[in-house]
Amino acid sequence: MTEKTKKTAAASTAEAGGTTAATTAQAAPARSSAFVYAPAPESRAVVDIAPSYGLFIDGEFTEAADGRVFKTVSPATEEVLSEVAQAGEADVDRAVKAARKAFATWSALPGAERAKYLFRIARIIQERSRELAVLETLDNGKPIRETRDADLPLVAAHFFYYAGWADKLEHAGFGRRTTNGHSGVNPKPLGVAGQVIPWNFPLLMLAWKIAPALATGNTVVLKPAETTPLSALFFADVCRQAGLPRGVVNILPGYGDAGAALVAHPDVNKVAFTGSTAVGKQIARTVAGTRKKLTLELGGKGANIVFDDAPIDQAVEGIVNGIFFNQGQVCCAGSRLLVQESIHDELLDSLKRRLSTLRLGDPMDKNTDIGAINSAEQLARITSLVEQGEAEGAERWSVACDLPENGYWFAPTLFTGVTQAHTVARDEIFGPVLSVLTFRTPDEAVAKANNTPYGLSAGIWTEKGSRILAVANKLRAGVVWSNTFNKFDPTSPFGGYKESGFGREGGRHGLEAYLDV
Repeated sequence: MTEKTKKTAAASTAEAGGTTAATTAQAAPARSSAFVYAPAPESRAVVDIAPSYGLFIDGEFTEAADGRVFKTVSPATEEVLSEVAQAGEADVDRAVKAARKAFATWSALPGAERAKYLFRIARIIQERSRELAVLETLDNGKPIRETRDADLPLVAAHFFYYAGWADKLEHAGFGRRTTNGHSGVNPKPLGVAGQVIPWNFPLLMLAWKIAPALATGNTVVLKPAETTPLSALFFADVCRQAGLPRGVVNILPGYGDAGAALVAHPDVNKVAFTGSTAVGKQIARTVAGTRKKLTLELGGKGANIVFDDAPIDQAVEGIVNGIFFNQGQVCCAGSRLLVQESIHDELLDSLKRRLSTLRLGDPMDKNTDIGAINSAEQLARITSLVEQGEAEGAERWSVACDLPENGYWFAPTLFTGVTQAHTVARDEIFGPVLSVLTFRTPDEAVAKANNTPYGLSAGIWTEKGSRILAVANKLRAGVVWSNTFNKFDPTSPFGGYKESGFGREGGRHGLEAYLDV
């Protein structure tokens, strides 16, 4: 990372009320009343990362057909963690054939038998949760507190949840009905599922896709993101530990060409993708005209709407969680804050005070709030969009904090004086950057919230239940949180509208995407 980029990331507007936030590596007291936290690093010794990893095909780790490899790097230190085999078209074909062969016996198993494997996987994930949390933090850059307390519990919960559905599919409501109202034909699995997941929640996105696929009797070929392949490869080992039959799950680390080959493969029956809207559109074009079933979970520009009767302190915590969780690298992040004019100044002062207490630094430190940006490429995109926001006249305020010398870092930032025309209010930045807009009436709030090509998430902050219901019914968003944000549960469906994609993952609704109904 260049010195210019580091200085840009660390820039702040002192007269806007910023104070110095402590880093976990070098504590600098922001105010006399602030707590000073001693470093509390999690041990790296709990995870053993091998020097190299192969592709996981038909129950075995194997080299790529053309022998290509790539390196996976820790975003916090730029340290090379391991060398990983890079899948190509021939490897995709091999994995799909293995999955097709395994499908015959896996789909024929009674649901109760498939459930045993999923329960086993869930329990092993719980037993290895500390190891997997450390691995995810090293490979992704997010704080250990998030991988330990949010990601891993949700990963296990998804496998437990869908294990419970495996022998109850005829009661899920997706079978065809006869004229007397009774179920006529039970839903059937589709076949081979090709799944492509992003780098922001590597293990959790894997669970969202693999758990319902296996529960419904499908087999899987999954391509993890090239910057975060390790947790998927460790999951392959979990599958072997659970005794999962060969070929039921196949893991292919690689770049976009491997994902494109998987999506286009003629023997793939179902495609599931989470990632950028641009790639999602290309996948939709590839799948169009085929009989492949498709679900897309794409970008977002979520609106967090705060009314004048909202509890300010509670709303501020929700705003912080909505946009600065996982460094803002969340599709459903509340990256647009819509504040009723009468409380704008009060809320903004409180928000800046809260941001100045966030601790940025070593993701392996249990006290860290803000970790590293996932890659140099993503940091460059965030920096470019922030600079564009400043050039267009929006007023930038960044937390004043010392950024580590190595790795990819960006200080928590917010923009005020933002209009609907500003790029920072329209484009998905996918970083710790919040755009603040104002409104006067509920109708204006709804109009501004819906004025986006995306439609993945929104939040409403008010003490009036009737207002929550009235506003939520008008928001064109797949998930609307009330007096909270970024809360997930495996029993609840998740997905978007418009350029945020289509289809639902999670809950009973998540089964449908993997069934012939």
